[in-house]
Amino acid sequence: MGYRASHQYARISPRKAGLVMSMIRGMPLEEALRVLARVLRSAMANADEQEADLELLYVADARADQGPALRRMTPRARGSADVRRRPTCHLMVELEEAED
Repeated sequence: MGYRASHQYARISPRKAGLVMSMIRGMPLEEALRVLARVLRSAMANADEQEADLELLYVADARADQGPALRRMTPRARGSADVRRRPTCHLMVELEEAED
């Protein structure tokens, strides 16, 4: 049984977030907290609410899915404009208890 948490519409590109997520996948919770705090604290609170042993938790699954891109306009010459895409992503973390 896993304890999940997600952060929707994070203002980071999915490619950069995916590198971080693959780095923390499989780590014990204490080590992973040093790298990615916001989503892991939420997952840890979910596990604590369901009375899980926080000492045995590890990151079972972590992924970054692509979210919608915010579109912003940049003024250019002669009254025209360029569109700048500002990517977002959805972060999902699942914690599980390690077997002794």
